[in-house]
Amino acid sequence: VIRGCVPKKLLVYASSFQADFRDSQGFGWGEAARPFDLKHLMDKKSAEVGRLNGIYGRLLKNSGCDYVEGRGRILDPHSVEVTAPDGTTRVLKTKNILVATGGRAFKPDIPGAELCDTSDEGLVYGEVPKTMVIVGGGYIAVEFAGIYAGFGSEVHIVCRKPLPLRGFDEECRQLVLKNLQSRGIHVHVNSNPAAIAKNEATGGLSVTVAGPDGAQQVIEADKCMFATGRKPNVHNLGLENTKVELGPNNAIKVNNILQTAEPSVWACGDVIDRIQLTPVALMEGMCLTDTIARGKPREPDYTYVASAVFCQPPLATVGITEDEAIETHVGEIDVYVEGFRPMRNTLSGREERALMKLVVDAASRKVLGAHMVGPDSPEIMQGIAVALKAGATKEVFDSTIGIHPSSAEEFVTMRTVARRVQCKGTAKM
Repeated sequence: VIRGCVPKKLLVYASSFQADFRDSQGFGWGEAARPFDLKHLMDKKSAEVGRLNGIYGRLLKNSGCDYVEGRGRILDPHSVEVTAPDGTTRVLKTKNILVATGGRAFKPDIPGAELCDTSDEGLVYGEVPKTMVIVGGGYIAVEFAGIYAGFGSEVHIVCRKPLPLRGFDEECRQLVLKNLQSRGIHVHVNSNPAAIAKNEATGGLSVTVAGPDGAQQVIEADKCMFATGRKPNVHNLGLENTKVELGPNNAIKVNNILQTAEPSVWACGDVIDRIQLTPVALMEGMCLTDTIARGKPREPDYTYVASAVFCQPPLATVGITEDEAIETHVGEIDVYVEGFRPMRNTLSGREERALMKLVVDAASRKVLGAHMVGPDSPEIMQGIAVALKAGATKEVFDSTIGIHPSSAEEFVTMRTVARRVQCKGTAKM
């Protein structure tokens, strides 16, 4: 809530108005100068985050929890030392310990990295950078690129892959790249930052970028943000005082019920580095409630977890991609693809198109994955996720009456197979 989904989404809302104002002229609204006040936005955002924190605090209190503020460090499998903000310490004795410390933004080891920000700082900038470089090609990079481009910054994304958003559907990634570029964002693909240096003359930063051919260019920027991923937050937790083991990326290793190698220590959320999404951490927490408090062991269910990237327009997905199906599925898949210009864009003059895609098992007709880039895609995909979780087949989609006129109805009117693909896997999904 403090440095994650909620404040980011509020900034996405704020940044989207620039495009909305421009689009409104196609619907008869006159052009008018609209100044933007970032400080006002940040103050309102902070107040809302504070309100939500208060709600969570009251929920803890009303549920009977003892709330202890401070820095916790495990002393042994049943003891945690807490250092309060004033420096005093106390030791808590407990039957079980849950580690849910999340993750921290990661900066790669390149010259000048200490001069750069992460998304944590990007959520609290005091003024809009005139020029901004964002290093990374994941969802944080494209989301913050859209945010600050919407605020008026000239934004450069430095992405080491040929497309942003590795792991998402290939056709969706291609469209996201096109949309980023159409909104004036400079995307340097197959590129890496080589060094960052302080520009003493301007007070800004000189960001040296190595392109795919090895040639280097220097981008002068007010800000440089690293959006190069997050790592589990395990530093100085006292895990060495237990049998807890760390795996790849320093994630805490847990079994099928989120228990570590130390029987009294459990872990969930980003610190175990499975699926880094708030709703997933909540689901894991509910599983632990059943396992620890109710004595009914319950394994987390990671099937058909929907997710969204709040680029502009957003991308949303549930299930497996076409490439994942080809590599892991047995038999054949039918792929349905629909691209169209959203109705709103016909009058606004905006050239952006939407994309919808279904990946279907050819034999059973079960829908294995759904993917969309376009307005309202996260809201649409949440409903699609329920259908896939329930095991819906393509015939269920086909027999469902659409809501007209809407983009969502395209998911239930796709009748023509774009392609049938032979898969390489050995496991039926």
